[in-house]
This record gives sequence, structure tokens and C-alpha cells, in this order.
Amino acid sequence: MFEKKRISIIDETLPEDEVHFKPLLGLRPGVYLAGLYGIGLGVILFFVLLYPGLSKPGTLVSFTSEPSGGAVRVDGVYNGTAPCEIFIPRGIRQIEIVLPGFEPYQQELDVQGRVFGSKLFPRRGAVTGTLLEAGPGRALLLAASEYGVWSFTGEPTATRQIPQVLSEGAYRSGPGLGDPRELEKILQAGARFTSTKAGLRDLLRAKYLTDNAGLSPSPVSGLHSIEDMLIYLSEVPGGAQWLGASLPPEIAAVLTESSWSSGSSDSPLKQVGRVGEAAEVESLRFWEISAGILVRTSPFPREIPMHSFSIAETPVSSGDWEIFMQAQPEWEPEQSRTLTAKGWATADYLGPGDYAGPAVSGVSWYGAKAYCEWLTTRLGADLADYEIRLPTEAEWEYAAKAAELTSAGPKGMGAGLWEWCADPYAPYEYLPADPALAEEIGSPERSVRGGPSGPESRWDFLETRGSLFPGACSPFGVFRPVLAKKTGTD
Repeated sequence: MFEKKRISIIDETLPEDEVHFKPLLGLRPGVYLAGLYGIGLGVILFFVLLYPGLSKPGTLVSFTSEPSGGAVRVDGVYNGTAPCEIFIPRGIRQIEIVLPGFEPYQQELDVQGRVFGSKLFPRRGAVTGTLLEAGPGRALLLAASEYGVWSFTGEPTATRQIPQVLSEGAYRSGPGLGDPRELEKILQAGARFTSTKAGLRDLLRAKYLTDNAGLSPSPVSGLHSIEDMLIYLSEVPGGAQWLGASLPPEIAAVLTESSWSSGSSDSPLKQVGRVGEAAEVESLRFWEISAGILVRTSPFPREIPMHSFSIAETPVSSGDWEIFMQAQPEWEPEQSRTLTAKGWATADYLGPGDYAGPAVSGVSWYGAKAYCEWLTTRLGADLADYEIRLPTEAEWEYAAKAAELTSAGPKGMGAGLWEWCADPYAPYEYLPADPALAEEIGSPERSVRGGPSGPESRWDFLETRGSLFPGACSPFGVFRPVLAKKTGTD
């Protein structure tokens, strides 16, 4: 039906399609082109194999530290975190590996280089730094301090995670943990900041690691750790309330409804201190508060022994603060920018506010502390064993209850103002803690007491707690000093 036709293609090269190289300097094209190709290849090989070693000689050094996580510094400049690999230029270099709570590892390193093939086959070296703790439990102590800071951030979210700093400190300490009893005290002081489920997990993990010298627990040691925790919870007043605050709601409900949680909530509540005589120190009038027992009612009854002390009848007045600023010009309002840069005050330092009473307001915790230290230097020789300082929370509450019971002594405590206290703020301050450790672990915020009294009971304000970061200058923040014997002079 259809006839097939053959199609032929003719390959024809036209004269204008041909390229002809002309001789160069009497050399045929085949000769000088081969030379050009050779020069190009030589240049490429030079920049690949020789130039890196000539322009930037050095060694690729692998760094490890025990425990891991040490920051690597080369000639004082941070370069990475071990384990890591760092290229170090040739020469005599000062190597340092640092980790909080440990003595720095230092080494002088003579770094050599390789000329040929250093980019493809770099010269390699290794540095392993074994870090020694700066003191028994020091790494755990610093970790507990950071743990307290993270406790103020709330529960983690999908976009904001909380590092397991406390358990990481327990791991890093490893076999050098020191006296187990001292480590237990550090964990107990840190427990006062366990206010989230993430924090509770970190605390439990740290407990297991400290009981096993930084290693994973075995079944036997794990049971021993659980036994320790149950003993702690049963012996500590408020253990059930503390644990319930960090557990899921359905589990916490079972705990808080148990007889263990109720404890001795029906015991009578009394404050057995009293207000004594008044004494003059500078322009302040101090009332003597006799030693006794403070019984706190919230969230459950517990007793706190108190030493004798004297507390100012009223907060420091604006006139007293003017005298202080004349003696300490760095606290004058004109220096507010400098104080703010140091973190000792905020921009509203001594600024106008709604409060217009006789007491000076808008003073930070740092400012109140500086005032007390200045006033201490003005005490007479007969008070050489005494100091003027901010009251602890317990002292403030003790004095407030004494004044309420006797209708004498300190005035205006809880009259709508917040008063600075010496204590670092801990969400669960009723959990026991060694005083020195509680101060060293610290907190990003300081306690304030007072505030407005509630409508239901005159005792509401006595146990109302609050906190501010120490540089804050609240227009409703005031302070009243305490006169007490120095620690160790009793």
C-alpha cells in the first residue's frame, strides 16, 4: 500500500566549520597547547595540594575532656566545646579547657604544619583534658544555682526547652563527688526550687547520679535512692504539698487528699515572741524583739527558732536616705544611669510613684543593702559585735506578729507596701536547707514581705510572700533595717 523511501544523510564539513591554530613563537599548536594544559593542571594542583599548607599551616586537633562539655580556648579565644575538632595554626599555642566547678586544664602546645596535601590529608593531633573539681561537690553546687534560675521560667514548651542542669552537674562531678552527706544537703537546698514537672525530673535524675558517682543506677542502687527519697518526704514538714505541686493534677489530687498531706493542720497557732525596749541608732528607732519560736501557718504549721534582734520601728525615711546619699554619692539620682548599667537599679530608681508617704521608695535591694552596710560603719564601739542588715523573712514575720499581738513596736508592716528582705527567694522556702548553701545557691530574685492585707483576716499579710529581682526599684518597695549580733559572736 505504501512505498518505503530511504532517506540518506550526508555528513559534509564546510570550510568555515574548521578551526586551525596557527604556530606560536615557532611552535606547532600541538606543542604549545600541551604546554598550556600542563600549566593549568599545575596551577590547579598547586592550589589544591600546596597552597593551603603554605598559606595556612597548622594541625586539625581533636579535643576531648573528662567530664565532657569543657569549653576549649586557644590563646584565650573560645573555639568550641569538647568533644570537637579545631584547626589550629602553626606555632606555640596556649590551650585551656574550662568547665564550671572544675580547675582549668592548661597545656602549651607546639603546633606543626604539613605543606603537601594539607587540605586533603590534614595533619592531625589530639588533646585530652582531665578536669579536677575545684572542691568537693563544687560542680553540683554551681549546677544547683543555675537550676534555681531556670525554676522561674515555668514549664517547658515545644519552642522553649529547659536544660537538665542539675543532673548534668551530678554527672560531671562523677567519682569526685565528695562526702555524700554534703551532696545530699546541696540537693535538698536545690529542691526548694523544684516547681515544675521538668524540674522534678531533673532533681530525681540528679539524685540517682549522685548515689552512683555519676554513673547510671543499678536496680539495687535505684531502690536505695527511692528509699532515701521516701524517708526525706516523710520527715520533712510539707513534703506532700511540695511533691503534689510538681505532679500531674490527677496524681496530685490523690496525694493532697491523703492523711499524709493533712499532717498536723489542726494544731494551735501562736507566736511566742514579744516586743521589748526601743533603742536609738542614728535617726532610726529600733525595737528589740526577744528570742522565741515563730510558728508559720501557711501552707502548714512549722516552728522556726528565732534569736533576739532589733528592727526599725518604721521603714527608712526619705530624709535618712538623703543623708546616706550625701555620704555615698554613687547612689545619688544623677548616677542612675551608672547604677542601671551595673544592674544595681532600674531606670525608675527613686522615681515618682503613687506612694507619697514618709518612707523612701523606689530603692533596689542593692541600694537597701548598701544603706545597711553604711549604717553599720557608724555604730559605736559598744556595738562592735553588731551589724545592721536587712531582715530575713522569718525575722520580718516574727516582728510583725509580735507587733500585732502587743500593739506596740514596729509600725506599718503590711500597710500596702512591700519590704525588702535579705533572703534569696525560693518558691518552697519551707523545705529545709543549710543556711550557707541556701545563700550560695542563691536565686535570681529576693524576697519581699508585706503588701496589702486581705479582707478576711488581719493575719493574711503576715504570711504573704513575694519576690523581685534585686535591681528592681518598685514605687511600692521600701525597707526597714535590723540590728543584730554578727554571725559567730553569740
